[in-house]
Amino acid sequence: MDIAFVQPFFPLIVIMGAMGIGGWVLTTWLRIKHGYPLDGAWGQAVYPKTSDESMERIKLLSQENAQLRAELGSIKDRLANVERIVTDGSVALDREIEALRVTKN
Repeated sequence: MDIAFVQPFFPLIVIMGAMGIGGWVLTTWLRIKHGYPLDGAWGQAVYPKTSDESMERIKLLSQENAQLRAELGSIKDRLANVERIVTDGSVALDREIEALRVTKN
């Protein structure tokens, strides 16, 4: 390969390389500035944040998740009862209402 062929493109190659490195540095700086974790070559976190505050936040979110799941289960049960009332025939519903009245009195 003749060096005279590559020589006119050399400044362009250097400028593109410098822009790529500058962009990488700028991106890394912005990630650090805004608190995003840095990624390694394979996407793993270089410095994962595992402070006491984040662990407490995870615990609170887990508790809230459990409460919401319990509430969702309750709502599903209530919805099943409403669906049963709507879809059952009126005769069966009248029987159940009368049975409740008899046990109440």
